[in-house]
Amino acid sequence: MAKKKKKQQKRGKRTKGYHAPEEIVPSRIKMPNKKMGELFGRVVDILGNDRMEVFAEDGKHYIGRIRGKIKKRVWIRKGDLVVVNPWDWATETKDERGKCEITWRYMKSEISWLSRNNRVPEILDINNIPF
Repeated sequence: MAKKKKKQQKRGKRTKGYHAPEEIVPSRIKMPNKKMGELFGRVVDILGNDRMEVFAEDGKHYIGRIRGKIKKRVWIRKGDLVVVNPWDWATETKDERGKCEITWRYMKSEISWLSRNNRVPEILDINNIPF
């Protein structure tokens, strides 16, 4: 009987050495669209059930809901810089805060680029958020 030949595995080129991270290009960083009503915001507290308390650049506190598209893909923590879209139809009273939708979370490298180029409002400094 003839012996069965083992199948040879094809191996691609393997990279050796250090792989440099991608450089951030300003056109790739998402900025809030002011015409659509989007604002920068900071997550102040996590309330549970995909809800968070967000302090926006207009000086108001909102109850933010994580958008369904990013709910399972992006983990948002306390102190993160996010883009929020306030709801026009939600009635805001003294007892209840306005509501908004969290549509984007910035990574650390994006935040450093935004702060170097003075794109983040000073009111959103994590140490100066009023309660």
